[in-house]
Amino acid sequence: MSLESNIKASIRDVPDFPKPGIMFKDITPIFENQVLCNEITEGFIKAISVKPNAIVGIESRGFLFGILLANKLNVPFILVRKAGKLPYKTISHEYALEYGTSKIEMHTDSIKKGWNVLIHDDLLATGGTADAAAHLVEQQGAKVSGFSFVVELGFLNGKQKLNIHSNNITCLAQY
Repeated sequence: MSLESNIKASIRDVPDFPKPGIMFKDITPIFENQVLCNEITEGFIKAISVKPNAIVGIESRGFLFGILLANKLNVPFILVRKAGKLPYKTISHEYALEYGTSKIEMHTDSIKKGWNVLIHDDLLATGGTADAAAHLVEQQGAKVSGFSFVVELGFLNGKQKLNIHSNNITCLAQY
C-alpha cells in the first residue's frame, strides 16, 4: 500500500465533532503504529526541497510530527501556541475564524533573521492558522520555505491562502 493509503486506513472518522455536520478526521490512531509514524516522517523529509533552519509546529497536533521532523533534520523546533500559553516575550498574529477571531503567538527569540523555516501542522483545512504562523515567521525576518501537513481537506482550498508565503506545500493524504 502507498503511504497515503496507510495514512487513510489509520485515520478515524468521527461524525458531528466538534459540532453537528462536521466529519472530523482523527489522526490519533496513527500514533499507535510506530512504523507508520516513521514512514510519515520520512515522507516529509523526502518532500523537502530546501533544508530548513528550523521547523515551526502549530499547537497542538503540529507538535507531534513537527518535533520528529526537526530531530531527524537536526534543526530547532519552534512552538506556535494559542495566545497566553508561552511564558516569555512573544509576538502575535490575530486571524479570522468562521465566527470571530483567534490569536497565536511565538517567542520573540526563537527564529533568526534570514532563516528558512518549514511550518508543520497535522491538517490543512482553510489555511487560516498556517497563514497566521507564516506571518509570525515573516515578522521575525525569516522566510517560509514550505508547509507540511499529514492531511489536506482539499475542498476547503487552504493551499490558496498559503501560496503567498510558499508554493512548497506537502500534504501526505488528501480528502
